[in-house]
Amino acid sequence: MTLRYESVGHTDTGKVRAHNEDAILVREDVGLWVVADGLGGHSAGDYASGMIVERLRELPRQGDVFDFVEAIEDSLAQVNADLRNVARERNVDVIGSTVVVLVHDKDFMLCGWVGDSRAYCFEDGHLKQITRDHVHGEKNDVTQLGQPQPAGSGVLTRAIGAEEQLFVDWTVTGSRPGMSFLLCSDGVNKELSDHELDEEYRSNVDPQILLARLFELSLNRAGRDNISAVVVRLQD
Repeated sequence: MTLRYESVGHTDTGKVRAHNEDAILVREDVGLWVVADGLGGHSAGDYASGMIVERLRELPRQGDVFDFVEAIEDSLAQVNADLRNVARERNVDVIGSTVVVLVHDKDFMLCGWVGDSRAYCFEDGHLKQITRDHVHGEKNDVTQLGQPQPAGSGVLTRAIGAEEQLFVDWTVTGSRPGMSFLLCSDGVNKELSDHELDEEYRSNVDPQILLARLFELSLNRAGRDNISAVVVRLQD
């Protein structure tokens, strides 16, 4: 049995922002998927997310999966250094981006992230978040709107370009037929709760239909941020 995948991705400016600071990457040829979200309110967020995607787009897959993951980390570390250099040259505090990446292997899936772009896994009729937002306290996304938040809650504690040394968190999941993954920027979470994401996953098996549905729902609401998502479904 050779496990393969079907994947699709899309990014949209949304209904409020003037331009899109998100970037996505779908590389079925090497089993790599990426969502990057340039830091809104900072200089050149689109430059930062675009650099991440372009560097990973050019990355060859050589050796085993661990060699590939090491190459991804090295590439992100170089982007981190380059963004900090550009920020110094432009005399600005931060040029940065969050990122979430998914890597396929026949035995398992590896997910790495920096910041609050998320990854979810859907298996056996249940959707769960497999990343943990790098934010201070509770994040004020759609599931918490209207609830009082402590000062500083939801502020990013980690981003590419923000600190001298970059730390990427990784998690491992299974790699079985029927499993499906969602990578998304926080523009999705601002419009759709985890419960709604779970319901859409239960109703839409096909990745293209699911992705279209997520964007339809998000854009029919406030569309407060750039919206980006990648859906990956494992199959025989």
